[in-house]
Parts: sequence; C-alpha cells; structure tokens
Amino acid sequence: MIVGSLFLLGLFVFPLWNITLEAPQYPIPLGMDIHIDKFTDTHEFDIKNINLMNHYVGMQYIPETIPEFKIFPIVIGIMIALGVLIGFTGRYKLFMVWFVVMSLMGIAGMYDFYLWEYDYGHNLDPKAIMTFKNPDGSVMGFQPPLFGTKDILNFTAHSYPRTGAYFMFAGMMLTVVAFFVGKKEVKK
Repeated sequence: MIVGSLFLLGLFVFPLWNITLEAPQYPIPLGMDIHIDKFTDTHEFDIKNINLMNHYVGMQYIPETIPEFKIFPIVIGIMIALGVLIGFTGRYKLFMVWFVVMSLMGIAGMYDFYLWEYDYGHNLDPKAIMTFKNPDGSVMGFQPPLFGTKDILNFTAHSYPRTGAYFMFAGMMLTVVAFFVGKKEVKK
C-alpha cells in the first residue's frame, strides 16, 4: 500500500498525458505534454505553433495555466499522504477505500479533461479568419480525442497517456494487490 501510494509521486516528475498533431506541412508532429501542474511543448515552440495555427479557425489559445493545475497537485499530495498513512495502519479494508476514491477522482479528472477539450474545440470565435462547415451546415468543431486517434481536416490528432499516468495506474494496482494480500493474511 505504501509503495503503491508513493508511485503517485511520478505525477510530479513525468507528463500525465500527450496530444500530438500530425500533418503533411509538419514533418515533425506538433505536441503538447500535459502534467498535473502545467502544459509543456513536446518539441520547442510546439504550443506556440499550435496556438498560431488554431487562431485561424477561431480556437482559443492554450493557456499558460488552468485552475486545475493548482488543485491537482494538492489533491495528489493528499492522496499520497493518506495512502502512506493507511499503509502504516495495515487496515486492508481502507486500502480498497483509497483505491475507490482514487478511481473516482481519476474518472472526474478525465471528465474534466473532456469538457476542457470540448470547449477548446467547439467554442470558436465567429470572426475567425477561416470557418469550416459540416455537411449539415453547422460549424465544424476541432476537438481532439479524449483517448485515441482522430482525423481533423488534414491533421491526425493523437491523445494518449504518458509516463505519469502509468506510474499512477501501477501504484493503484499495487494498492489492489495490497488489499488482497491483507485480506488473505487476516484469514490465516
């Protein structure tokens, strides 16, 4: 339980998620790494180039910061401390409670990410230099996928977890293992 909780420290070191845009005019794809407290370029000036390109279709700029970047590190820090504390108590039933709470927060985080992407890709400036319409005449949205790959005009957008997410997943799985080991020890 303690080791699993400490795996979440990987979120403070490694990116949680990545969105990459491939297009013929960009031999090196543009990308953005999403950490729990910031956005960073995959390659130098990627976010600047994405913002410049998106300006033409009326998309919002990728901000320097968002409110979640202040909240997520605190929440993860609290969950790490709680996990370690619960681990020291040895009360295996609390291991599963911690896992469920962490899972619910992960689902809420993914939903928040989806809402951010939706707003980013659909809340377009009506005075944009270029506008694109769907076959039904509605304004085309440019939302990247939450998870996976999606074609958007001549771009292929990829959205996948990165090392920080794998640390979190591995840590959470260790807490599940700790629960079953604790349960087995109590039965003995």
